[in-house]
Amino acid sequence: MSASGQNYDLLLKGGHVIDVKNHIDGVMDIAIKDGRISAVARKLNPADAIKTVNVHGLYVTPGLIDIHVHVYAGTGEPHSYAGDLAVYPDGFTLRSGVTTVVDAGCSGWRSLEDFKQRVIDRSMTRVLVDLNIVGAGMRGLKYEDNLDDMDGEATGRMALKFPDIIVGIKSAHFTGPQWKPYDEAVKAGNLAHIPVMIDFGTERPERPLYDLLTQKLRPGDIYTHEYSGLRGEQDPVTGGPSKAMLAGRARGIYFDVGHGGGSFAWSVALPMMKAGFTPDSISTDLHVDSMNAGMKDMLTVASKFLAMGQTVQQVVAEMTWNPAREVHQEQLGNLSVGALADVAVLSLEHGHYGFVDMFDKKYTGSSRLVCELTVRAGKVVWDLNGLSATMWNKPEDNDSRLARRWTVFSDRPGSETPTPGQGTSQVP
Repeated sequence: MSASGQNYDLLLKGGHVIDVKNHIDGVMDIAIKDGRISAVARKLNPADAIKTVNVHGLYVTPGLIDIHVHVYAGTGEPHSYAGDLAVYPDGFTLRSGVTTVVDAGCSGWRSLEDFKQRVIDRSMTRVLVDLNIVGAGMRGLKYEDNLDDMDGEATGRMALKFPDIIVGIKSAHFTGPQWKPYDEAVKAGNLAHIPVMIDFGTERPERPLYDLLTQKLRPGDIYTHEYSGLRGEQDPVTGGPSKAMLAGRARGIYFDVGHGGGSFAWSVALPMMKAGFTPDSISTDLHVDSMNAGMKDMLTVASKFLAMGQTVQQVVAEMTWNPAREVHQEQLGNLSVGALADVAVLSLEHGHYGFVDMFDKKYTGSSRLVCELTVRAGKVVWDLNGLSATMWNKPEDNDSRLARRWTVFSDRPGSETPTPGQGTSQVP
């Protein structure tokens, strides 16, 4: 028993837990202590917790993992994903239940350390990195087509220098006919023992998708923008997946949504999904354009897959355990006892909803996911409808002096003063 008299800091009670790794799909209680999952059981005693939150009727999942975002913001560089086209993560992630993101290539080996001090080290969201094979990073075609700045050795060495941050290598937007970006990316991936994610750039007959997926990439590498239809992903006759995509999946390539502002078309996704070509991971390709267009946020993208017939359990897997495994971060994406307590609490709303693709074409659905509560490293960081709050005209239902143990919304008279290292940006 702790000094406060409770075994747990926070108890999420009565929710429908979906934890793919641990094969849990049913009503359970989740207890959290010192930033980690302390217990998962059918009935835990609220008296053992400083704070109990009733989540009956809601889904409780591991914190969502978005493996394709652009968050290298703040440099001031215009028209650049290492600048004004990127967004700071915390304003767009936590409200959607996303607790971990992978920045997909905004920085290269030359700029990673600036990105780290400018964004990664200051964010409440856990920010991991796919390092761009271009040393200068994702700053426009002037840089991204520069074959001379594609160095697998230098990129791999930087990945080895920061193994807790860099989880992959990225190639993107290349317009030339050469294979060098992809060969160098794989070289870096082999050196650092991490996967490669490919945005295949401009379609070129000299480097067909079939060859990329069957000869260049390794099993376990990731192909993003799978429903764009821009690079040979779709069979022109059947409308289903092309021979390249089928061969890639058989070989062990992972396929990622990477919705973005120009990489998801209903005319591609619907027939490919009907043919059974589902995503391994759902991701947003979050940036300043996509967030205000058809993509919007992680749960909007997930809701599109509900509209196409997937179950809540399937899309949760594609936002938690699947991406954790793809980027070799299996300590994430699950609610195992002892795991870091990143948790999303989701509601499934029913009604009539319109979902828009990159061509401003609409498909309708009858349900959508909404994030009610997000817990990051054991503390409430987003609470849409005040599930964890006390009614204004009633006494506190917990010891407010201990509030900082379970929420970041605790700067009130009488609350504990945070100690160094307990700030929201300094968590694992």
